[in-house]
Amino acid sequence: MFGETISFGEGLIVTGLGMGVTFVTLIALSFLLDLLRMLFYKEPQKAPVQVVESAPVVEETVEEGNEEELIAVISAAVAASLQTSTHNIIVRNIVRVGDQSPTWNRLGKVEQMGSRF
Repeated sequence: MFGETISFGEGLIVTGLGMGVTFVTLIALSFLLDLLRMLFYKEPQKAPVQVVESAPVVEETVEEGNEEELIAVISAAVAASLQTSTHNIIVRNIVRVGDQSPTWNRLGKVEQMGSRF
């Protein structure tokens, strides 16, 4: 049993048979899961959509001197990320976006930045 040698063709037959059985079993499981979903899954009732008005956007005032520096820093950062010169970039509008991430997410970021490897 263990001392026997098999030919290349026999090895291919065993491999094909094993892969065939595996794929047939996976397809049968897929059909079984679809059947169970059709029998036991009930579509949840959708709640009516309510329109909620958003809070007004508060714009922060920036001093004129700081605004030019801010534009220069932002354009330099964009140029560095695009690997191009600042002469190829035109900044037309800058809008501050609020941080929408949860508190635990911000705390994790601060913790990671402060940790030492």
